[in-house]
Amino acid sequence: MMFAVATMAILLVIGLMLVRAFVGPTFVDRILAINGVGTATVLLIALLGFLTSRPEFLDIALLYALINFVGMLAVLKFFRFGDLSAGDE
Repeated sequence: MMFAVATMAILLVIGLMLVRAFVGPTFVDRILAINGVGTATVLLIALLGFLTSRPEFLDIALLYALINFVGMLAVLKFFRFGDLSAGDE
């Protein structure tokens, strides 16, 4: 029962962060909201892995966290320089 409540709370937080991502007045608000959605999704994947007694979901959650981090760096570099290959020497 407690894990079902935790799952619902994470889904509510993801929903609120998606609202902030769409409504956010500045670019930084939108980036932080999307990063928060990625972090909450990692928590949700790990929680679902625990609930279903499947420890391989933790590997999937770690992989998703790494993809989220690298993707966020790519988005920030693109909006900073206008090109992903900028600054490479």
